[in-house]
Amino acid sequence: MIVPVDDKSKIGRRVARYICKYACGYFPVILYVEEKHVFDPNCSYVFGYEPHSVLPIGVVALADMTGFLGLPKMKVLASTAVFYTPFLRHIWTWLGLTPATKSNFVSNLAAGYSCVIVPGGVQETFLMEHGKEKVFLKSRRGFVRIALENGYPLVPVFCFGQSNVYKWWKPSGELFLKFARAIKFTPIVFWGMFGSPLPFRHPMHVVVGKPIELKKNPEPTMEEVMEVHGQYVEALKELFEKHKARVGFPELELEIL
Repeated sequence: MIVPVDDKSKIGRRVARYICKYACGYFPVILYVEEKHVFDPNCSYVFGYEPHSVLPIGVVALADMTGFLGLPKMKVLASTAVFYTPFLRHIWTWLGLTPATKSNFVSNLAAGYSCVIVPGGVQETFLMEHGKEKVFLKSRRGFVRIALENGYPLVPVFCFGQSNVYKWWKPSGELFLKFARAIKFTPIVFWGMFGSPLPFRHPMHVVVGKPIELKKNPEPTMEEVMEVHGQYVEALKELFEKHKARVGFPELELEIL
């Protein structure tokens, strides 16, 4: 029997609230917002979160149930693959995750939700490298176009330490990349405490930059999209360089592909 998913389930929301609280204290997850006072709880925002790592666990800091950011309605756009598993899809939904489709993205923003998206997606997971952060952004412009078409502020977010909560191994090669793209998921071997799926307790620092204010442009040209995309990439770079030493990663390098 398939149990319908109710994202407003009281029991489900209690479970999700407990998970958020436990996860934030377990690692711990620390949120730093450069200018928290500029975020309007009555406004929707598009958060471009990097990196993906094995799993983008740090997004828990942005969940509405943690209350850290003060925005009452948040959705995290996630690969459709994570919603195929019975029961787990209920957990993801209660936590505020929703399939990363254009229709979901647009409809949630229109409904007053702020959306968190990891632009790199499956490609970024494939390109992971030990001891270095790689983000796959140069050709990822869809989230920028949606923000620009609807006039929603675009916010750069970077999570330091997330790549250290799991050890991992993955095969390489073009065939593997094509397979990962086909299933919209990167199958890798990863492990945490005692070889289990429980992540290592490693502090994560989620840094939220200043919103890039956008004027609504229903039919932007490619040049206009590229210009805003460039602003986002530069803001992400600046965020990374500005905070990496403060959070304990002075030698860490960021490569944008």
